[in-house]
Amino acid sequence: MAKQYETVIGLEVHVELATRTKIFCGCSTAFGGEPNTHTCPVCTGMPGSLPVLNKQVLEYAVAVGLATGCTITRNCKFDRKNYFYPDNPQNYQISQLYLPICRDGKVEIETEAGRKFVGIHEIHMEEDAGKLIHDEWEDCSLVDYNRSGVPLIEIVSEPDMRNSQEVIAYLEKLRMTIQYLGASDCKLQEGSMRADVNLSVREVGAEEFGTRTEMKNLNSFKAIARAIEGERERQIDLLESGEKVVQETRRWDDNLGESYAMRSKEDAQDYRYFPDPDLVPVVLDDDFLAQIRAKQPEFREEKMLRYKQEFEIPDYDIDIITGSKHMADLFEATVVLGSQPKKVSNWLMGETLRLLKEKDMDPEDICFSPENLAKLIALTDGKVINNSVAKEVFELMFEKDMDPEKYVDEKGLKTVNDEGALRKTVEEVIAANPQSVADYRNGKEKAIGFLVGQTMKAMKGKADPGMVNQVLREFL
Repeated sequence: MAKQYETVIGLEVHVELATRTKIFCGCSTAFGGEPNTHTCPVCTGMPGSLPVLNKQVLEYAVAVGLATGCTITRNCKFDRKNYFYPDNPQNYQISQLYLPICRDGKVEIETEAGRKFVGIHEIHMEEDAGKLIHDEWEDCSLVDYNRSGVPLIEIVSEPDMRNSQEVIAYLEKLRMTIQYLGASDCKLQEGSMRADVNLSVREVGAEEFGTRTEMKNLNSFKAIARAIEGERERQIDLLESGEKVVQETRRWDDNLGESYAMRSKEDAQDYRYFPDPDLVPVVLDDDFLAQIRAKQPEFREEKMLRYKQEFEIPDYDIDIITGSKHMADLFEATVVLGSQPKKVSNWLMGETLRLLKEKDMDPEDICFSPENLAKLIALTDGKVINNSVAKEVFELMFEKDMDPEKYVDEKGLKTVNDEGALRKTVEEVIAANPQSVADYRNGKEKAIGFLVGQTMKAMKGKADPGMVNQVLREFL
């Protein structure tokens, strides 16, 4: 009988924090920027420069720790992790090995198989390294230190996940929690959230873990799922053919759908950790923790319950809207301005989602304001513009958040409510389309649709379709 294998997965998730400045200096953390322009002696590792901890980094790290049920380390410190690499300017990274800021948390996830908890071993603060750019034309490597010193938290899970569905559910839950806190935008494609997958396989029922490998270079949920399946199969093939799995760091190539070895896995002693002599220990008192607790937002689960009680919108709408903090804020702010919840929800669930998909954007990238969405809803409710004009205006508003009232005025898009003009146009349309008129009179209901369309066209789309339909039927 063939052996049955179980996959054991733990994750190391690096999250870039949403501070304006770096972890130990005042340089900008803005994404992009000309190479080596967001730098100073501290983040380029110049001799004699001294780091100073950014308080906001500490606040975000503690907030994420509290939101994931961790114990906060009241007396923590920073350590130097020594390794030589061109994008690591000091030849060490300031991190936390001995006393990380958060420990022993858990995150509840839900998959088709049900609910379960994934343990968090620890969360520590550290600085990011720079970025190497390999120039194949010139056959050289260039280094950009803009990212060097950008603040990170590393969230290390327990090896509690057993398949890619659980991994994705865990990552989505983490991303949602961190976005709700405002601690990071967690954009995988920009590298502000990165996951390394530690994976091993063992025979079902075995107590001991197998030898694990670490997979890097994973910048989308799909790539992570594919890498897990690929590495699981590779390890099982090795074991089945009597070979051993080697503990190593591997790089996943999503285009080829396979991984290759980068380096044999280092252990903590290989990094020669020691306490950073330039940074004082961090001591947290009750007041500091109470302040962070008081600032914790309403998280998704609480929001979903409140929406159910407060707004009469379907569960499906609630699920989608609260899936993005930015969209939830937009929804609530528009309702506060007096718009009906279901009408706001319709615009978000319909046109907004369609345009996001079309333009390959995240809900966090929505730029139109609640004020302008409320104005657009008021214009359609008051029959100042009809639905097709509203959609046209919304598309422009989605692009550049202009004021829909001003735009409708300037472009003369208001619905023509002049019944005399409408009747005159209807008479002309009837006279010009005798065949459709005959079809309608012979019981072909669809013919009225064509005549409505012709009337709308003649009135440049600025009539109320309901009124056009009514007048046409009266004439016929």
